Amino acid sequence: MGGRLWVPVPSGPLAPYAAGYGSWLSSRGYSRWTVSHRLWQFDLLSRWLEREALSPAELTLERVREFLAARRAVGYSSWLSERSTALPLEYLRELGVVPADTAPTMVEDPLERLLAVYARYLLDERGLTEHTVFARYVPAARLFLTSRIGSDVSALERLGGADVSLFMAAECPKRSVSAARDLTGGLRSLLRYLYLTGAIHTPLVWAVATIADLRDSSLPRGLELSVVKRLLSSCDRRRTVGRRDYAIVLLLFRLGLRAGEVAAITLDDIDWRAGELLVRNGKGRREERLPLPADVGEAIVSYLHRRPRTGERALFLRVVAPEGAIRGSAVSAVVRLACKRAGLSPSVGSHALRHTAAIEMLRAGATLVEIGEVLRHQEPRTTARYAKVDRKTLRRLARPWPEGGAA
Repeated sequence: MGGRLWVPVPSGPLAPYAAGYGSWLSSRGYSRWTVSHRLWQFDLLSRWLEREALSPAELTLERVREFLAARRAVGYSSWLSERSTALPLEYLRELGVVPADTAPTMVEDPLERLLAVYARYLLDERGLTEHTVFARYVPAARLFLTSRIGSDVSALERLGGADVSLFMAAECPKRSVSAARDLTGGLRSLLRYLYLTGAIHTPLVWAVATIADLRDSSLPRGLELSVVKRLLSSCDRRRTVGRRDYAIVLLLFRLGLRAGEVAAITLDDIDWRAGELLVRNGKGRREERLPLPADVGEAIVSYLHRRPRTGERALFLRVVAPEGAIRGSAVSAVVRLACKRAGLSPSVGSHALRHTAAIEMLRAGATLVEIGEVLRHQEPRTTARYAKVDRKTLRRLARPWPEGGAA
């Protein structure tokens, strides 16, 4: 990629800030192409200000909307949403060049304020991950409260068991068993929180019906070793992203980590001298040390040789801007992309490799107690599911089939 790149030279009232803006974008991990494209947008905004005889200090949110409307009017098809102006405005606000009201104003909605405080409680007090909070618990809470009280937070004290039952009857039939279970889990959490804070005077958790747990009716779904090898082989270790993905898939398979736990690993969590890995940010904000297998350590070292030099302490970094740590959802995406490259259909998520790790430990002679310790299960019943794949032991327990039936 050594071709020449056109870099626009902005003019107009924002021109003095263009060089700094380009450096600011580069420092956040944006590619040269993206920086060039963003400087072109910066130039368009600056020229519009010049035509309108406006200074940067007059670039309010309303003026930004006028700029976008002017682009639509002349037929442009890009840079048309308020979100598209977030980066240049953020930079100019940091410099104090444009007023603070160029940022979108927060809606003073009582319900949203309640949900924001609830989310903070889940993060700080319960120790849940951001993904769990904002992908599962908060959406469930918003759906329930919106359907029962709207934005009238004062109506919380009138909530009763009937409200919970009606909500469950309306929403659960629309969902799969696992999605319904997630919904009820989020609803129980919300009702406990509301009772704890005194927003409701009756503990309504009892009104949340239990979803039939079908997990014990089928075998845990692991992968064959040949499939795992195909996933690992699909990672092109000649490239930085390939080395990163190889290390991630190997970690999931060898240690049975959850996606969020892989994303949470930092450079400081690896004790190379002791050969241990500190696993954090799992369920309940626990921290536990696991032995670091030699092949996993070698894969991580190989990635570190190519990992971008940055102040970020997270082990695994994004490969697209803005630079920074990956999230749990990205870990699952790494596995799905590996499935696609390996021609595996249907694709699986990261949890399938966790099941595979447990099944392989069982086949190697590990006890259920040992497997539970490695997988960090809080309840023995969770680990007991894997007993069903130990056919050799189960065969000794099976009673002989009667040769003849009753007359």
